[in-house]
Amino acid sequence: MNPLRKYLILSSLLPFLLAFLWTPAVLLAAEENPREEILREIRSLERSAGFSPRDTTYINRLIDLAGEMRFYQADSLHQLAKRSLTLSEKAGYLLGEARSYLRLADFHSDKGNSDKAIEFYKKGLVLAGEAGADNLKISALNGLSGEYVYQGDIAGALTKYLEALELAEQTGELVMQSIINENIANLYAEQKDYDHCLEYFKKVKRINNKLGNDIINAETMSNLASVYADMGNLEYAMFNINQSIDTFEENRILDWLAFAYETKGKVYLKKFNYKWALYWYNQAEMLHMNLDDDRSRIDLLNGMAEAHFGQGNDSLAAAYATEGFRISEKINFREGKRDCAQTLYRIHRKKADYATALVYHEVFQKLSDSISRSENRQSLSLLKTRNEFEQQKAELIEANEKALAQQKRYVRIGWVILFIALVIIYLVNRSKKLQKRLAEELSTKKDILEVRKTELQANNQTKTKLFSIIGHDLRGPIGALQSLLNMYTEGEMKKEEFLSFIPKLKSDVDHIFFTLNNLLSWGHSQLEGANTKPVNTSLEHIVEENINLLSEIAEQKSIRVVSELEGNTEVWADPNQVDIVIRNLISNALKFTPENGIVSLRAEDKETHWQIAVRDTGVGIDRVTLSKLFQDTSNTSTYGTNNEKGTGLGLSLCKEMVEKNKGKIWVDSTLRIGSTFYFTLPKATEKYSAAV
Repeated sequence: MNPLRKYLILSSLLPFLLAFLWTPAVLLAAEENPREEILREIRSLERSAGFSPRDTTYINRLIDLAGEMRFYQADSLHQLAKRSLTLSEKAGYLLGEARSYLRLADFHSDKGNSDKAIEFYKKGLVLAGEAGADNLKISALNGLSGEYVYQGDIAGALTKYLEALELAEQTGELVMQSIINENIANLYAEQKDYDHCLEYFKKVKRINNKLGNDIINAETMSNLASVYADMGNLEYAMFNINQSIDTFEENRILDWLAFAYETKGKVYLKKFNYKWALYWYNQAEMLHMNLDDDRSRIDLLNGMAEAHFGQGNDSLAAAYATEGFRISEKINFREGKRDCAQTLYRIHRKKADYATALVYHEVFQKLSDSISRSENRQSLSLLKTRNEFEQQKAELIEANEKALAQQKRYVRIGWVILFIALVIIYLVNRSKKLQKRLAEELSTKKDILEVRKTELQANNQTKTKLFSIIGHDLRGPIGALQSLLNMYTEGEMKKEEFLSFIPKLKSDVDHIFFTLNNLLSWGHSQLEGANTKPVNTSLEHIVEENINLLSEIAEQKSIRVVSELEGNTEVWADPNQVDIVIRNLISNALKFTPENGIVSLRAEDKETHWQIAVRDTGVGIDRVTLSKLFQDTSNTSTYGTNNEKGTGLGLSLCKEMVEKNKGKIWVDSTLRIGSTFYFTLPKATEKYSAAV
């Protein structure tokens, strides 16, 4: 689902005759007018006496034309935006620069280059602020939020949406209020929280009633129809789509009309009416031939694949789903890639191509876990808490305002009658006490809410991280194992085929075992407090034990593990926690070191502490990944040189254990040369021994 309000819908009751008379080709003939009209104005300005390309009117019309080209000729959008930016910079026209950056951001967004789009949206936002253009700031914030959604950063998206919504309410921008509330509704819909999704759509409808704009109302009904279809409420979906489609046809809005036909097809697909589903999908496909909107086209291709699959046309289904998957990868659209992967899994499973089916199943499961992760749901829950707090705050403020109004009335009466004035003095004092009490209650309740919010975040942090690791690193391998066992027990896979997957199953089980060890250690650390019990500990003894423990993995890759520690390396630390650190660092070194490599461990005497180094001749670590290492919130799994899976938890656990023992941990790495992880531990001394 596209987080920007850019969805479309159509009517299901048009008979075949009207459908052939009123075809997309007929609509296309009238769709050229807005762009041609702007182009004529530009040509007229260029031919006028004293024309200057730095004229602000000329620059603004170039930007307007670029916007009209967005879903029709993306390259023209890019060229026009670059030209208008150059002219604006030469003319010192801040508003033109801001608008040009937003059009460039739109281009990169549609091409799936989110990082570049975010960069340009931010530049446009800064320039719009300098130019004092609040409406442009709102558009920039809305576009920026959409890119955060594409990247899966729901918390970041919500922050910008709320900032944009607050500014839109301050400036009275009803159109943007409608759009932003609808985008927040779609965030809830993506998380399957349809109750809160529909609550926001109610807000949007109230705003649209004030606007009285049929096209904006039709856009909302189109998006609502898509949500109802996902909910399985097909009657409501059909009602809303039929209401909106007439408006799009009457006004020749092709991009929305393409979405309308596609959504109509989705409704019929949900009804298992594959013939009519394909009819409306084909209508949408004809319109897409004249559009340049890959992101919207992905859902269309996957829908057509499902409809053909339902009719038994497996080859056509595979072709459409594969094309949708390819486009999703090209523009880095995770939702589209997930849906197409699920369709391809079903198709290849039916064809008994279990190896390919398993590949797509793992892609689908990994993306599903990422898109629906608990962090997103937690961000939306925090939004609910914020709304409740704002509501309570508004109620208390309203009570204060009423008390103050009452006070003013008494004061006015006091000027008229002396006796009443004395009474009013009494009432004023009473009112002040009431006001003070209300203010104290407001402050107290605010503090309580803040404390509860902090407690909620702290209590959920451990659970969120546990569920994230379990869903991300354990669910995938276990799901794959379950799928293979089901295929084998149900007779869908021969014994020879099943045995060919045994090496992969062993690798997955080893990964699960290692992950559980780290997970139990970290969970105990968080839930029980992980009391650190330092004693005099022989570091070389722990190193030797872990080298022996991991020797089989090293032998499989012909890696030599060498300990250069001497016999007097005594540290003052908890031996169990040091064991976890050594085991994880050696395991990581083995994972990222190619065959015939070397992993070495040594300890350097630093007066008050030992500095231990675990060095490998592996692939090294890039700067971006280095900046994320040891972060508590980072659960990113990586793959080793032989596709070994990581836990996403080990380095965070190492950092925690080292710091609990009064040490530090860091890393030096060079790509294609190797990495060295360092950590320090206090030396064992008589002083420490006496403390026991």
